[in-house]
Amino acid sequence: MKKKIFTSTALLCCFMVCFALVADLNGKWTGTLHAPDGNDYPLNYTFKVDGDKLTGTGESPQGSTPITDGKVSGTDYSFTIDVGGVAVKNSGKLYPEADSLGMDIDYNGYKMHATLKRSDK
Repeated sequence: MKKKIFTSTALLCCFMVCFALVADLNGKWTGTLHAPDGNDYPLNYTFKVDGDKLTGTGESPQGSTPITDGKVSGTDYSFTIDVGGVAVKNSGKLYPEADSLGMDIDYNGYKMHATLKRSDK
């Protein structure tokens, strides 16, 4: 009986460690933002997490833009990115079970929301 409990506990711990390694912000994320003007804009980010610091880049047809003021706390995150000279604040939550991000975007007072999925590209 003790052997079954030990084996079950060991397997559960291994599963949790693997899940924790996969379920983080690191990597490439893609999605689409449906803006108030009716247009859809592609969102492409590469995130790097070091402790509670979030860095990385946002990609667009115009090029790459660095993420600034990035912070991570558990599954919550926030950062700022420059879009055509405008500091755009982003915040959101990682949903590890769905391997997705909810992202709230504040562009000059316009509040928008997007969902991003992990990209294999």
